[in-house]
Amino acid sequence: MSCSLCGSDTDVAAFDVPPESIDACSTCRTQIVGDLDPKHWFCLQESIWSEVPAVQVLSWRLLHRLSDPWAVELLESAWLEDDTLAWAKEGLPVEDDEPTTVDSNGTRLADGDSVTLIRDLDVKGAGFTAKRGTLVKNIRLVEGDVGHIEGKVNKTAIFLKTQFLKKA
Repeated sequence: MSCSLCGSDTDVAAFDVPPESIDACSTCRTQIVGDLDPKHWFCLQESIWSEVPAVQVLSWRLLHRLSDPWAVELLESAWLEDDTLAWAKEGLPVEDDEPTTVDSNGTRLADGDSVTLIRDLDVKGAGFTAKRGTLVKNIRLVEGDVGHIEGKVNKTAIFLKTQFLKKA
């Protein structure tokens, strides 16, 4: 018995691709549920063309998770039956089409979070400078504007650009 994905015959066991299962080695099983090593997954160049629908589904999902150019190109050229493609898409997380508010490091911000200023900011109309390192607690997201948040600095409610903040 060998792995349906990479062909290895080391520590092969069943791996569920509901409602079916395939044979997968320990390396493949570990990476499927964790982080993917793109070098290991070159084997998908063959397994995506398998005649077994469960192998095609899992290969398609793994290619979808990989961002390497070869994986993107292979995913674009892969062809699956309509019902097999629908099955493959069922296992993917639903992507939000709504933009999210993120700090300067790309960390998602939410109402009530605390942020720290990463540079001195002149606060127009208030007559003071918000110093780098200032903690702004209990922020509020600005509806319809992912580039700004609302918070209080020196007991003054102000709008801040998210590019000058990091989540505390």
